[in-house]
Amino acid sequence: MIRQDTMEQIIRSQQEQIAGLLETNRSLVESNGKLLEQTDALQRKIQELLSQIAWLNRQLFGRRSEKLAALDPNQLSLFDSVPATGQNEDIREEDSGVAVPSQTKPDGKKKESRRNRELLEGLPVVEVVIEPDRVDLDRYRRIGEERTRTLEFEPGRLYVKETVRPKYGLKDNLSLPKEGESGVIIAPLPPSPVYKCLAGSTMLAEMLLQKYEYHVPFYRQVKEFRHLGIRLSESTLSGWFKPVCELLRPLYDELVRLVVGCGYVQADETTIRVISKGKGKADKEYLWMVRAVMEKLVIFHYDDGSRSGQTIRKLLKDFKGYLQSDGYSAYNVFEGTEGVCLIACLAHIRRHFEMALEENRSLAEHALKTIQEIYRIEHFADSREYTTEERRELRLCQSVLLLDSFEKWMEGTYVKVPPKSRMGQAISYAYPLWPRMKACLKDGNIKIDNNLAENAIRPLTLSRKNFLFCGNHEAAENTAVICSLLATCKAQEVNPREWLNDVIARLPYYQEKDSGKDIRELLPDVWKLKKSNENPIEI
Repeated sequence: MIRQDTMEQIIRSQQEQIAGLLETNRSLVESNGKLLEQTDALQRKIQELLSQIAWLNRQLFGRRSEKLAALDPNQLSLFDSVPATGQNEDIREEDSGVAVPSQTKPDGKKKESRRNRELLEGLPVVEVVIEPDRVDLDRYRRIGEERTRTLEFEPGRLYVKETVRPKYGLKDNLSLPKEGESGVIIAPLPPSPVYKCLAGSTMLAEMLLQKYEYHVPFYRQVKEFRHLGIRLSESTLSGWFKPVCELLRPLYDELVRLVVGCGYVQADETTIRVISKGKGKADKEYLWMVRAVMEKLVIFHYDDGSRSGQTIRKLLKDFKGYLQSDGYSAYNVFEGTEGVCLIACLAHIRRHFEMALEENRSLAEHALKTIQEIYRIEHFADSREYTTEERRELRLCQSVLLLDSFEKWMEGTYVKVPPKSRMGQAISYAYPLWPRMKACLKDGNIKIDNNLAENAIRPLTLSRKNFLFCGNHEAAENTAVICSLLATCKAQEVNPREWLNDVIARLPYYQEKDSGKDIRELLPDVWKLKKSNENPIEI
């Protein structure tokens, strides 16, 4: 009996030991699992921090170019119909510029053509004749001459335009004027662009051009005018700036109406610093940019610096057609809108994969080379000057295969990379936009990126670095007005100085009551046509 009790105690003790060991083992397994999870999380965090360090090192010390090295010339093209390496070299030569004449030097090397004569064509010529000293014209006769051309520069000059209006009165002081006539006759004074303003149309135009075309802020313009012989203050230029912007505002409103009525636009936004009333400091605000691609019209829009989706929705409330943009979520307000088709930008998508090069070169290069093939197809169509329908057929035949394969590649790759890695973020950005990217297959007029929109923003970026900030929200709105008109001039290849000089002088006549004139005639596209008709090219 005693022996049986002892055995039972031993068994219970061993069972308790086994249970304790099992519990210890379970806790160790749990701890090991937690440690593995922590290790994985730390590894991901290390990779994320390393990618951030690589990106920061590149921003500080590396190259800024996003160009990808050319594909291996021995690698076959994905599509036989797309030009091979030799054809691509021909296309690059066509795009590089003017062909060099095939002249050779005595040693057999090609002789570079001199373009001095082409550069100087169209400039006024001032002849300076230098006669030799002590020439006996009784013994010598002129047999020819030698001409040497140099390019000279005369700085801008200020002058006073004095308008003289002669007065005519009756010779006989006792006689009365005829009915409907006056005793004193004088020509009416032409309307001034700005009421009782010292500056004329050309001076106002130069002030705007200096600030927004050549990026010279008012304080540096004041120095330049001082060197030209007149002392002006910054407050004087600021006082001229506001009314001339109000003068041009009807042109801007007409431009907005035309852009919203177009069927294919590109949109983007950029920052601008504006001094906030009451805070006493400059806040970062936003300007919207919308470009009508086919019509070559550009507008900037400022609405109290807002970047919300409702701002762009309000601006484009009557828009119907293709709207191309980057992946900013504000454009999602147009998702499902009847008559509006959203188009993505391949350049923005590419930029995210390019940022992942340092982190995961193999995957990033695969993505970049696929995108490079898509661009190669577009360049091929450009070099052959394909029509809209031909470009659309080319895309449906070749680009669609690349788009579909890249979409499947993103689906298979995303599960293999950490979501917070550069590659994971690139796929997270690109994959939701891919249906919008495929929408470019619908129409050959649609670009595969909105680089034209970014190009229109660049001049404002340079101006912003020079004038630093706008004094208030009204000044920011005026900036949007001037930048819109100058960007449209650039898109239409119109000389902005000639356009502003002419338009500022003519606008007062268009704004007179019952003038019957259409202000649309003064926008750069119509203005250019009228000027070309007035001065036709002689053949």
